[in-house]
Formats: sequence, C-alpha cells, structure tokens
Amino acid sequence: MQEMQAPLTGRPVISATGLFTPADSISNEELVASFNAFVDRHNAANPDAEPLAYSSVEFIEKASGIKARHVMSKAPILDPDTMCPRLPERENDELSIMAEIGVAAARQALERAGRKPEDVDAVLCAASNMQRAYPAMAIEIQQALGIEGFGFDMNVACSSATFGIQTAADYIRAGNARSVLVVSPEITSGHLNWRDRDSHFIFGDVATAVLVEDAAIAPAEHWAILGTKLKTVFSNNIRNNFGFLNRAAPETADTADKLFVQEGRKVFREVVPMVAQMILDEAERLGIDPEGLRRLWLHQANAGMNRLISTKVLGHEANEDESPTVLDTYGNTSSAGSIIAFHQHSDDLVAGDTGLICSFGAGYSAGTVFVRKVS
Repeated sequence: MQEMQAPLTGRPVISATGLFTPADSISNEELVASFNAFVDRHNAANPDAEPLAYSSVEFIEKASGIKARHVMSKAPILDPDTMCPRLPERENDELSIMAEIGVAAARQALERAGRKPEDVDAVLCAASNMQRAYPAMAIEIQQALGIEGFGFDMNVACSSATFGIQTAADYIRAGNARSVLVVSPEITSGHLNWRDRDSHFIFGDVATAVLVEDAAIAPAEHWAILGTKLKTVFSNNIRNNFGFLNRAAPETADTADKLFVQEGRKVFREVVPMVAQMILDEAERLGIDPEGLRRLWLHQANAGMNRLISTKVLGHEANEDESPTVLDTYGNTSSAGSIIAFHQHSDDLVAGDTGLICSFGAGYSAGTVFVRKVS
C-alpha cells in the first residue's frame, strides 16, 4: 500500500490588495437637501401625523464623522420620489453588478502581486449582502477571472473580510491552497433606508480584494500574518430582516424592517469594550505590545467608536497616522472599510512595522488580523 503523505503546511501572508471605487459620490449637502425635500413632502401629505424631523450636515458629521459616500446609483438615491438605488437587472448570461466590481478589485490585487488568475486556488466572496442566494457570487467571480479551483460565499456582516482572511489563512496553514482571493463587493446602498433620519447617511458602495498566499510564493514585499482571531456574540441591535423566508406581501410589508436597522447607542456601548478587550487579549497571546503597534486599520463605521477603541489599545488617543480614516469620504462600507484603510495607508510602513486590521459589526461579530511588514 502506498504511504500517504501529510500536506505541507504554509505561512500565510497578505501579498496585495485591490480596490474598486464607484465614480459617483454623494456629499452630505446633497444628501440633506434630498432628505429634507422628502420630509417636506411627507409632512404636507400627513398633516395629522407626528412630523418627521429634518436632517442636517452638522447632525451627520457629529453623529458619524462621515462627509461623503460613493454609490453605484446616485440620481435615484437623491430623487425624493425614489430614495434608493435603481440598478437595471441584467440577463442571466451577463456578469452581475456585484461580480463586476468584485472582479475589478481582484484584478488590481493580482496585478499588484504580479499574479495571473491561474496562480490562484480559491475565491472567497466575503460581504454583508449577496446579490442572490445562488449560484454563489464567488463562483461567478472565479469564472470571470478564469481561476481554477473553488469558491464560496461568506456573510458575517461588517466582519466578513477579516473572517475571510482567517479562512484563507487557514487554507494556507493546512496546505490546502497556496493562493486565495478574498473579495468583498459591498453595494450597501441597497440595504440602507434612505428615508430614516438616524441612518440615511451611513453607507456607501465599494469593492475590495485581499490576496492571501503562502510566504514561499509571495512577492518580496508582503505582510506576514502574525495571528488572527474571530469572535461572535448574538445581538439583534444591528439587523436586516430581508430574506426569502420572511418577505411579507407588498401591501402588508413593513419595509423598514427589511432594511438596515440599528440601535446605535446600544451598539456603541456594547461593541467598543468587547472589541478593545479582544484586541488586547490577542496581542497578549501573540506576545505583541499593543502600545507598540505602528498602525491600526479599524472598521470604518463611526469615528467616535474608532477613537475610543484606539485609545484603549494604544494607551493614548490615536492621531491620523496611527489610525487613518477613510470614513469621511467613503462612509461605512461594511466589511470593506478596514481593507480600504489598509490599502490606502500601508505603503509607507517599513520592514518590521506591526499593525492591526480589525473589523466589527452586526452579529455581533469581530475579527482581528495582526500583520508585520516584510520587504
């Protein structure tokens, strides 16, 4: 009988990242003008109901730190009669819009790493909202790129990308793959209630890609993955109840319940200490001094949350260099936020610098990826 050999184990690294940004952007000023026009119409049509309150640029920036967001369908969102994206449905033999932007981000990551599609073993589509239940978006992206191997979808809301990175890293460690693409196409404008004053400003659209590989084949300049940690705790404080099992008939549907809903104060109060302690515990396990972290690429959801988390981790309030922000121009892009920050604010670090990619969101879910620059 032929002796079976155990698979070779590898050391996972991040070889490159990619980013797709929609051409159109909505400023707070544009968004407020649209929302307040809707409020005027609603209040005039419902004189006996409690009037809806106006939004304002000052309210949005104080609540979130967001100043603008990129979107795939600008005009319908700003139309007070529509106030949601309108993306034309494509034929079944056409590339879907979600796959299209995922492919764009993935191609950039491959180009930056000097990789061809045939070098990749797997595609993970890790995002908060999938365009359809099946076929898996990952398989469509895999087909469009011309990648052999396998692909599947993952959804852990705003933590999807970091959960995808750990999953890819585990494939590398186990010897089951040498090169894995984690793609996060986030068209979050579709799940946002643009008529809700408390949340109408939060989300934007984008796509990111992270190429996770075995260090043995990685480019000379890469990021060693020192350790990853995932955590979930059930909470209904951030939710989206839309799904094929609970779609009420249009005449009876509570549409607000099928879109993004959150109890922001509870989320803030519960998530900040959970994430900060998770980071500190994992840093201790890895033998990393948290105060010595060169940079934090945190989830881009709320400037106040990031400020408090970074203070607990670093021991002082982080400056823009220590914890860069893309929230102001991209808005909350769900799982893609921390990856955008890493993509745009990592080239200046030098060999030996250690940093943290961290996400947190609905679930609750949280993921940490400690990395060190190698060149």
